[in-house]
Amino acid sequence: MTGLTEQEKKNRLALAGIIALGIALGGFLPGRYYYRAKAFDRTVTVKGLAEREVKADMAVWNLRIIRTGGNLESLRDKLKADQKAAVKFLADGGLQQDEIMTGRLETNDLMANPYRSDKIGADNRYILKQTITVRTGKVDAIEKLVGRTDELLKKGVIFDGESYPPSVSYLFTKLNDVKPEMIKEATASAKEAAEEFARNSGSRVGEIKSASQGQFSILPLYQTPDAQESQQKEKKVRVVSTLEYYLE
Repeated sequence: MTGLTEQEKKNRLALAGIIALGIALGGFLPGRYYYRAKAFDRTVTVKGLAEREVKADMAVWNLRIIRTGGNLESLRDKLKADQKAAVKFLADGGLQQDEIMTGRLETNDLMANPYRSDKIGADNRYILKQTITVRTGKVDAIEKLVGRTDELLKKGVIFDGESYPPSVSYLFTKLNDVKPEMIKEATASAKEAAEEFARNSGSRVGEIKSASQGQFSILPLYQTPDAQESQQKEKKVRVVSTLEYYLE
């Protein structure tokens, strides 16, 4: 630095120091933030399960009665008597009139079918069907009535072969009432699983990175072969939540 004054020398040294510090910071800060980003990228994905036993609160029952014969007018009278007997049977079992609905009368003239069998005679020309639908919250009463349908058979009331033995659909309609608490339970279950993983890996569970509630499913409580959920009063509601946590 020959020819420079003492002050100029000091200024140049100060400038060189600033440049050196800038280079050092330029190398340190990106590395520091990259490390933090990688640290926060450590996550664990866990699932939380919540189950609850519930009972159906609605029953839907379709009773389909049938008559066959050759005299249409007589068949209508007999089917009307069958319908009256069926409605009385239901009312005596504890159902109200507004819980019993009668569908339209179905009439089938077999002789009008161009592909009919030659064996069809005048005595079995007509088939009349009447559907009676029950929709009620009296689930236990319906279960008892289903077990007593032989009383109608003894009175000459004939059920359509496609709907006998009688099949009832038991429904659980209050899913929204149990959803909030079950979601809370599933989330707590997932958090517990994450904390167990963190303990085993020497980490701590941080904040939630992402969460998926999952779908609620209603299953038969007794899962026997060929078990159908709608055929059982007792059911199981299940939800699986998936959560991803940061690890610290």
